[in-house]
Amino acid sequence: MHRASAMMLQRRIMSSRQSCDVFINHRGIDTKRTVATLLYDHLTMLNMRPFLDNKTMKPGDKLFDKIDSAIRGCKIGVAVFSPHYCESYFCLHELALFMESNKKVIPIFCDVKPSQLRVVDNGSCSQNELQRFNRALEEAKYTVGLSFDSLKG
Repeated sequence: MHRASAMMLQRRIMSSRQSCDVFINHRGIDTKRTVATLLYDHLTMLNMRPFLDNKTMKPGDKLFDKIDSAIRGCKIGVAVFSPHYCESYFCLHELALFMESNKKVIPIFCDVKPSQLRVVDNGSCSQNELQRFNRALEEAKYTVGLSFDSLKG
């Protein structure tokens, strides 16, 4: 019985190490070198466990498996909206997963206003995915967030 309890405790510790406190959802070409990395570094200094793709994932990780499980296991999501955010299937998928998982999401509007964010139908998504992405984006646009102007810092 004692050995079984120890193994269960070890599994809990391992799973808590794998989960993250904050998942940072962002469009790399717009914010990877600025807001996303600064936020990751700051949260790390506060002894939190943030998830940022290029800092957290390792070669060989399955993209959707790792990201989806990190979102499901995180406590809070930060969505860094930027001019090219809505062009990314991955960004929109992650945002929709936040909303569907009922995660608390803090939007950061980086060089973009909420009213400028729109899902573009470029033919690469199904109608169901477009509806899913639009619902998530609309919910995020009407969530109190922060504004960031990269020219002002």
